[in-house]
Amino acid sequence: GARGSFAALRADGSVITWGDPGSGGHSQMVQHQLHDVQQIQSAEHAFAAIRSDGRVVTWGNGDFAPDEAALEQLQDLQPVQVSTFAASSSL
Repeated sequence: GARGSFAALRADGSVITWGDPGSGGHSQMVQHQLHDVQQIQSAEHAFAAIRSDGRVVTWGNGDFAPDEAALEQLQDLQPVQVSTFAASSSL
């Protein structure tokens, strides 16, 4: 999760948060938007949730969250699972 904050996705698509309010542990201001969530991603000081309608909801430290103009572009998205790996080959 974000630094000292946690978010859990419930089976009904709602989200609960706890921990450091400055890093996303307090989601009261966006709680009414946290429904039909399919996936949650965390950053160091913020969270983002992708809803089933493709909208993105963000909360946490505003310095690390997108502004309104950026959020307008974050629509009609599909959840994607990202992994990082290193590969090497010998010649």
